[in-house]
Amino acid sequence: MNLPPPDQSRDRRIEDPTNLLVIHPAARRLLPWFLARGVSANAVSVGGLALGTLAACAYGQWQAPGFAVAGLLLSIAWLIADGLDGMIARATGTASALGRALDGLCDHGVFMLIYVVLASSIGTGEAWALACAAGVAHAVQSNLYESERARYHRRCKGVAATAASPSANPLVRIYDRVAGTLDHFAAPFDTALAQAPDRRTLAGAYGEAAARPMRLLRLMTANVRVMTIFIACLAGNPRLFWWVELVPLTAILILGLIWHRSVESRLVRGLSTRPAPSIPSSSRRT
Repeated sequence: MNLPPPDQSRDRRIEDPTNLLVIHPAARRLLPWFLARGVSANAVSVGGLALGTLAACAYGQWQAPGFAVAGLLLSIAWLIADGLDGMIARATGTASALGRALDGLCDHGVFMLIYVVLASSIGTGEAWALACAAGVAHAVQSNLYESERARYHRRCKGVAATAASPSANPLVRIYDRVAGTLDHFAAPFDTALAQAPDRRTLAGAYGEAAARPMRLLRLMTANVRVMTIFIACLAGNPRLFWWVELVPLTAILILGLIWHRSVESRLVRGLSTRPAPSIPSSSRRT
């Protein structure tokens, strides 16, 4: 079997270091085994959900450090499965809108289970209120970050936004509607990119400038949350994780979005103020 070439859909400039060093290399080593046995990407997504469920059960006993460590290791296994399902989909040409939505729903489902288990283990109204508020914040943060990341990768290839046909699946439509919340604010740059005489140059300038806010926004990744949950449980207070979700991560999201939009605005203004090419005198009409 010929192993597919390394995935080029993720720009290393904005990728989480733990993905580059641990998660993606591990998933890539597992890829030939799963391809040889015909395991589908959706099956791996569901398997990842099962690993995440076991991680949530382990975190239910967070008072014991050993269970917290088990929760971390199972969470890392879930992250590897989360990377592997996309690799399988691309290697087999089976990527689909439904698979993308299923992947996102499984990711949110794992964190929802962890929140419920942790709130149940604490057992107070305050813990449940914090868990619910953090869960809502997490869903919004993750969805907006994923839409920004997809937008960045698309633009770096010189591809402007295109209107996609709505899916017949209601779950996919809801997922895409939330992910597209910021499309209106990002539209001016996509328009400029579509009309640029040299898309490659503009895409390159955008990729360099927008990499900085995107590196800030990568703090929204599941990897960061997994480590934060582990540290909070090891410290003996899972509430710390929920407060991180509600305050620092929300502030980082807002700052990153504003920074990204300002990068786009600066590039669009630069295009509008660029002088028009002069016409050589020899070609002017006499």
